[in-house]
Amino acid sequence: MKGENKVEPVKAYACYLKDDNKRMNSSSGAVFSALSSYIFSVNGVVYGVAMADDCRSAVFISVTDEEGLKKLRGSKYLQAKIGDTYKNVKKDLLDGKTVLFTGTGCQINGLKNFLQKDYNNLICVDVICHGVPSPELWRKYVYYQEKKNKGKLKYVNFRCKDESWTNFGMKEIIQGEKLKKKFISKDIDPYMLMFLRDYCLRPSCYECIAKKVKKSDITIADFWGIHRVATEMNDGKGTSLVLIRSEHGEQVFNLIRDKMKWKEVSYEDGVRGNPAEYSSPSRPSQRDTFFEDMANLNFNELVSKYAVPTSEAKKIELKRKIKHIIAPIIQKRGGYNIYNYGVLFIFFDFE
Repeated sequence: MKGENKVEPVKAYACYLKDDNKRMNSSSGAVFSALSSYIFSVNGVVYGVAMADDCRSAVFISVTDEEGLKKLRGSKYLQAKIGDTYKNVKKDLLDGKTVLFTGTGCQINGLKNFLQKDYNNLICVDVICHGVPSPELWRKYVYYQEKKNKGKLKYVNFRCKDESWTNFGMKEIIQGEKLKKKFISKDIDPYMLMFLRDYCLRPSCYECIAKKVKKSDITIADFWGIHRVATEMNDGKGTSLVLIRSEHGEQVFNLIRDKMKWKEVSYEDGVRGNPAEYSSPSRPSQRDTFFEDMANLNFNELVSKYAVPTSEAKKIELKRKIKHIIAPIIQKRGGYNIYNYGVLFIFFDFE
C-alpha cells in the first residue's frame, strides 16, 4: 500500500515562522501554525489535539479557522482520545475537503490503516514522540494541583515560553483573592519528572512500531541542538525540525516556506539531539512497581518515591526564584534565555 514512507526522510530543515506572535504561542518554531493557515486558505479542515474543558484529558478536535487553532497549538503530554476522529476525517475527505491531520506517529499510522487508501486531499503530519504517559497519572496530578492551590484547573499550557524555549516546566496561574503565578521547571515538577524518567508510559511505547514504519508526509519537532548546527537559526524563541517524508509533503512545505526562515540540514544533524525520532525509550526496572504504587499510594507518597528532583535541579530552581524576586527583568533584557520554558496553568476558585 502506498503511504509507507522511508524511515529516513527525503529532506530535513531547520525553520521557524516569521510571525513572532504565533511563534511565541507555539511549542517551537510554529510550523504547525504555518501549515494550518495554508489549510484554512483553501477552506480545509485541521485535526489536532486540544485539552478537554475540565483539563483532565486530551481529545482530538477539528478546527477551520485561526481562532480554533489556538486550542491545538502547543504540546500536550498525555494520550489524546481518538473517538470518532478517523470516521470524521474520512467523511471530510470524501466531501472533497483538504484535511491536515496531526498526531503522533502511531496515530498517523492508525488513520492510514483505517482509510486503506491514499487521498490527494489528505496531509499527515506527525510529531516526534517521546512516549505517552498514563491518563490516570495526569488525573491524579490535576487533583493534586487543585487541592494544593485551592482552585480549579481551567487552562494548561505544557510549553509556555514566558521565560524561554528549551527547558520546559510548569507555570501555574491561580485565581483567588489575588492572581498568583508560579513557574516550575520540568526538573522540579513531579508529573514531568515521572514522564521524562519513563515510569508512566504505555507498554507499546517501549517498543514503538511507529519508529520503524513512517506513514506521515511531514514530521515536525523541536530542533534540539540547533545552536550547534545552525547558529543563525537560534534566537532562543524556538526552532522547528522539519522532516519531509513524501513528495506530497514536499509540495505542501514549498507552499508555506516563504512564511518562514529556513535552512536545509542533514538528517543526521537534525536528529542528533532528538533520538526519539528513531529509538524507543528504555523500560525502567521500576515501571511495573510504579503502576502498583500509583494505585495504592497518595500522590505525595508517589512523588517521594519516584519524582524527587536532583540537588542540582533544586539549586537551579532556587536561583531562578531569587532572580525573579530581586530582578524581574527577564523580558526586558533584549532577548530570551533559551534554557527555560514551561507549562502555564490557570486556576479558578471552586466557589
